[in-house]
Amino acid sequence: MTDFDRLHLIRTESVGPVTYRRLMARFATPREALAALPELARAGGRAAAPAIPAIATVEAEFRAVQRLGGQMLFLDGPDYPPFLAQLPDAPPAIAVLGDPKILSARAVGLVGARNASANGMRFAETLGAELAASLVVVSGLARGIDAAAHIGALRAGKTVAVIAGGLDMPYPPEHAVLQARIAEQGAVVAEAPLGTAPVAKHFPKRNRIIAGLVLGLVVVEAAARSGSLLTARLANEAGRELFGVPGSPLDPRSAGANDLIRQGAHLTESAADVLANLPDLPGREGLSRDPMFQRVAPPGFAELPMPLLGADDRADEAELARGRRLVLEMIGTDPVAVDEIVRRCQLSMSAITAVLLELELAGRVETLAGNRVARHVDP
Repeated sequence: MTDFDRLHLIRTESVGPVTYRRLMARFATPREALAALPELARAGGRAAAPAIPAIATVEAEFRAVQRLGGQMLFLDGPDYPPFLAQLPDAPPAIAVLGDPKILSARAVGLVGARNASANGMRFAETLGAELAASLVVVSGLARGIDAAAHIGALRAGKTVAVIAGGLDMPYPPEHAVLQARIAEQGAVVAEAPLGTAPVAKHFPKRNRIIAGLVLGLVVVEAAARSGSLLTARLANEAGRELFGVPGSPLDPRSAGANDLIRQGAHLTESAADVLANLPDLPGREGLSRDPMFQRVAPPGFAELPMPLLGADDRADEAELARGRRLVLEMIGTDPVAVDEIVRRCQLSMSAITAVLLELELAGRVETLAGNRVARHVDP
């Protein structure tokens, strides 16, 4: 199979990261999967086949990344970051400006508030420099703590910026020069195609890439409800170590990091606190029983949200027909664990896998982090 074939399937309507893995587990090549999509979508209740882009459009995107000086890494390719590949919803393809090899190095994430305090940004810059002396520092190129972490890391070593839009859409715009410096000295990573604006729905996807690239995540300042805490939750679910920088209880920007510490994250006052507790491989236990930080699926190397199915363990048509009736009844707008569906439907995992694939391609359900599914709701 060629990279064009892989990208062709990835850019097809309704084919997200989990659907891509399910399709590649079921079919020998992306071309076979593309040929099967119309029938699979019809079985899931969709009248029209998912829109498949022209191969010329896909090749043009691939070449445009190369002209920009970047390259594309694919999930089943040799250069794809191994820790990121562990995520059940790992991006099937990422575009990279800079050195892709550092994406496989030992790394730590450093994130926090956009409206950070002066002291918070100073601490993040200092911590970024100290950590970059022996690790790769990963952040999200946002204003505030993220930018300070990148700037500090550039003084002492390498840093990786994960962005929410395309490689050609620096955000915020005033960080265009900083993004260029990071690409020269480290790497810039994007999941979205070129030309994609960094709208709100793309930031959680960016956050899960940050969580997947690192062995541990440091939160410097974060409000009680913030993107930084979402990144922490995703990191916790992925078995990454969590670190929190304590702050004043009078400052709402410190509430998130203080709560992380309360739940069991390592209290962090210097790079030494991180280096002393950073593992060689992912796989820690989750934080305390607080529902926000409970792990919903155990970590595991190259963990998939569904088992890979061989030709001998596929469900028969009678079981699939029953599954199509039952599975959709079990799924509402609130996420439900796939294991719960299996228990209540009393169907084989192979039948659940096949039915969910059909429903995803039909645009009726979506797969969420932690091996959960929910009814798709149009925005």
